[in-house]
Amino acid sequence: MKAVVTVVGRDTVGILAKVSAACAEHNANIIDVTQSVMQELFTMVMLIDITDIKGDFSELQNTLYALGDQIGMKIHVMHEDIFNSMHNI
Repeated sequence: MKAVVTVVGRDTVGILAKVSAACAEHNANIIDVTQSVMQELFTMVMLIDITDIKGDFSELQNTLYALGDQIGMKIHVMHEDIFNSMHNI
């Protein structure tokens, strides 16, 4: 199973490292990542494997949401099934 993580906000040092560390804490494996900086706006999309995560998916979501609040970024986490359903309508 996979999930899509999006991160948007003002660019600062260490965003990728902090989000990656939070994923690692939950044993979520990063499969692919793309990021871009447009002037001072940072955007990142990650595809993560959640097959073997510690705890349940909502715990991972809550950790990443809290991290977003802490670093002043908007982080959204969407299960692959929801993502696919949204794009099949």
